[in-house]
Order: sequence, then C-alpha cells, then structure tokens
Amino acid sequence: MHQPSAHPQRVALHNEIHARPPEAMAAPLALSHIVMVGDTAHREASRAHLAALLRDHHLPQPDAQSTHVRLEVAGVRIRWELHTEFVTWTFSRAFDAAGFGQHEPVAAVQSVPQDWLAGLPGQMLAALHLWVLAGDAEAGELSLTRHVLHEETLVGSAVADGQARVFTDFALHADGWSRMVLMADGLAPRRLGRLVQRLLEIDTYRMAALLGLPAARESSALLAVAEGELAALAEAIRLAGRHEEPQLLDRLTRLAGQVESHYAATHSRFSASAAYFELVDQRLQDIHEQRIAGLQPLGEFFERRLSPARATCAWSVRRQDALSQRVSRISNLLRTRVEIEQQQSSQALLATMNRRQDLQLQLQATVEGLSVAAITYYIVGLVSYVAKGAGAIGWPFSPEATAACAIPIVAGGVWLSLRRLHARLLAHR
Repeated sequence: MHQPSAHPQRVALHNEIHARPPEAMAAPLALSHIVMVGDTAHREASRAHLAALLRDHHLPQPDAQSTHVRLEVAGVRIRWELHTEFVTWTFSRAFDAAGFGQHEPVAAVQSVPQDWLAGLPGQMLAALHLWVLAGDAEAGELSLTRHVLHEETLVGSAVADGQARVFTDFALHADGWSRMVLMADGLAPRRLGRLVQRLLEIDTYRMAALLGLPAARESSALLAVAEGELAALAEAIRLAGRHEEPQLLDRLTRLAGQVESHYAATHSRFSASAAYFELVDQRLQDIHEQRIAGLQPLGEFFERRLSPARATCAWSVRRQDALSQRVSRISNLLRTRVEIEQQQSSQALLATMNRRQDLQLQLQATVEGLSVAAITYYIVGLVSYVAKGAGAIGWPFSPEATAACAIPIVAGGVWLSLRRLHARLLAHR
C-alpha cells in the first residue's frame, strides 16, 4: 500500500504519548527514588553510568538516544529517566513486610552496588524511600510512627478514591532520605503503578519547583538596590541641568543593562519553577485525595507550605517586569528631554545663522553698490578712450562730455544686470 510522504518526526511524536509509562506493581514493594540535578554533561554522563552498570552485569547497553530505560539488575528493578534539568533514578524490589514499623525497613537502594551509587553524576536534589504495603490500612497506620515516620509531623490522606492511604512526614531522616508509606489494599497492579509514579513525581516536582526560591531571594536583594538607584536617578533627572543630562543618561543606561541582564539570568529559572508548581498541582489532583480524620492531607500541606515560596517566585517576576518598565519609562523621559533641548539648541543655532545671513546680505548689498560704482568707473573710462579715438574721425563731443553722459547710462545698465542676475539665482533655489 503506497503511503504519502511522512514527516521526519512523525514516529517520535507519535510515541511521545507513550513516554515514561507507569509499570505494573504489586505490594509489598520497596522503592528508592533519587533526583540528580546537573548540566548537559552530567545528564549525558548518567547514561554512561547506567551503561557501566549494565556492562558489569553483562546486560545489553541502552540506546544512545533513549530518555527512559527500565531494566532489572540482580533482582532490583531500575528505572532511569532523562529530563530537561535533571535525571531520576528509581530502584524497586520486593521485600518482606513482616514486622514493618517495628524496625527500620529494608530500602531498595541497599541492594544496589554502593560504589556505583556514590558515583551518580550530578548533585542529589531529592531522595525518597517509598514502601508499598498491602493489607488492612487501619492496622498498618498504627505502626507508622515506629522507626519509619515522625509522628509529630505526620501528614496523610486517602487516595485513589479511598482504596489506598499515603503517609509521609516531609522530613530528612538521619540518612539524608525522606520517607513515604503507601497502604494499598486491593488496587490493581497497573493502577498501583500509576499511583506510585504520581507520588514520586509529586516529590520530584516539588523539589524542582523550589529551585527558584534561592534565585528569588537573591533577586529580591538585587532588585532593592536597583530600585533605590532608579529612585535616585529619577530625582536627579528632575533637578539636573542641561550639562548633567549626558552623565545621567549614561547611568540610566548602565542600570537598564544590569536589570535586563539579571532578568535574562533568572527568567528561565522562574518560568521552570512556575511550570513545576503547576505539575505538582496536577499530580495532587490526579491522586484524588480524601481527608483522614486527625491528619492533614498532602494537598493542604503543600498549599500552606509551598504557597509562600510560589508567591515569592511570582512576586520576583512581577517586580522584575515592573522595574524594567519603570527604567524604560524614565529612559524615554530623559531621552525626550534631551531631544527637546537639542531641538531648542538647533532652533537657536538656526536663528543665529539667519541673523548672520542677514548681515551677509547687507554686506553683500554694500559690496554690490561698490561693485556698481567700480564697474561703471571702468566702463566709463573705456567710453572716454573710445570718444578720444572717435574725435579724430569727426565725433562732435569732447571725451569728457561723452564720459559724463555715459555715466548714468552705464550705472543704470550695470545695476539692472545685477538685479536680473539676483532674480535668476533666486528662481533656481
């Protein structure tokens, strides 16, 4: 069957809907989730790090273009995902849940080669142990405070339309990991896999969203300095004289450059944080929380604890935009003032030039009068010589009389000739 020409990205775009699919899971299950932040080199190095582990266990190498790999190594399920800013590693294995809560439970990451684990490229942003238990949720809930979660900071809720319960304390324990317990009673394996993936993504995106908070706090100090400088410049512009305006314009231009440079350096971070906050909201909606008596739900906890950080990031963005607009307005005002003064200077210069031109015209008129007299003198002299020569052939008047009669005629002719020349020049202008 003949097919039309396909777009070169058609297959990749079609398969994007199947990217990072959830896995079918069954309780009891121990999971360890790590988020490693790094630049492009670190993210690519994580692929090589995974390949090294597979090579040590004589397993096939991952695809060089893949962004998601699922495999099993020595009884441990490993899930590697390459994201825009970070790499996530999820290790999972079945474990014996007998006596859970009476002692420190087994973590999935303990079954991974520790030297290999310590060499993960990048910097660890989040680390979470998640245990999935089966059975009676009410009975399991009583044992959560022993060796697993801190009872004084415990939060939890019923999820998946009440078919499961999730508990956490959002605390970093002595090993540097946070902990979460999911009591899944009767959930189908694939639905359980989707629920676990959403819980892991909530913790991942929560931490990724908070990356914008240090930038917002640093930005607040820098913006305060810039706002003070702008206020001082505005007052100086109001009181400045004409000779001070170029220096003020230079200061204002430098300030605008600093503001725009800072905006460019932080805009992508704030935009990413806003997107991550939205993903956290979406994942919280996806788990369909219901309140458990006496416990604060995860969504309510996030709303109260994350809202200040989100508002700080959003306020920094608005503050940057407002400062940039103010700098632009004051710059335009100062430039307009300088342009008006330049126009006034130009008008004064034109007026001076006009006055000089009038003087030149008056001088020219004086010179023209002298020119008429000089030209008349020379022409009358020629007429006198002609009259002397003509007397020899019978000219009846003396040279002096002839010259005297020729003076008004010559002077009038010269004057008319100059007037016509002026008129012709003015006609061509």
